[in-house]
Amino acid sequence: MRVAACCLLTVVLVTGVATRLASAEDKMVYAAKATSKFVNFPGLPTCMTGSVQHGDPSNGASVILAKSTTGCTVPWHWHTADEQIMIVNGSAKVAMKDGQPTSVHPGDYLSLPGKNAHQFTCVAACTLFIMPSGAFDIHYVNKDGKEISPDEALKSKGKPPMKKAMKKDMK
Repeated sequence: MRVAACCLLTVVLVTGVATRLASAEDKMVYAAKATSKFVNFPGLPTCMTGSVQHGDPSNGASVILAKSTTGCTVPWHWHTADEQIMIVNGSAKVAMKDGQPTSVHPGDYLSLPGKNAHQFTCVAACTLFIMPSGAFDIHYVNKDGKEISPDEALKSKGKPPMKKAMKKDMK
């Protein structure tokens, strides 16, 4: 009986300490758009900028607030991780390979499966949230689905990619 009571007390104490430690890490994150610093992301057209709102896109899941100019296109590409997009303002056209293009407007939500080629075109100046489920990478493909370099993919758009390494503190 005494052993059972000691075991129960140990479990309660360990659980309480673990719960307190977890609670200390679970804090609200607030990122004001007005104070967000928008920068060019490596491998993306310079007509799209982003501000990391939460997480580290080079290492795992994150939330990125992005802005794109009218006519900006991110050519056919895919990401390793799943990607979720929510349009804040403006409008865009998103197409998956072998699928019909979809027009998206403020409040619209997209869920794009990883390793599936898609293209994004901003029809009217866009602000959107991009939420990759893992590290944010980009692999451009040509019309035949063969992987190509960012320079090759973006040269036809007249917007060379950024060369600097992505940093955690891009906000």
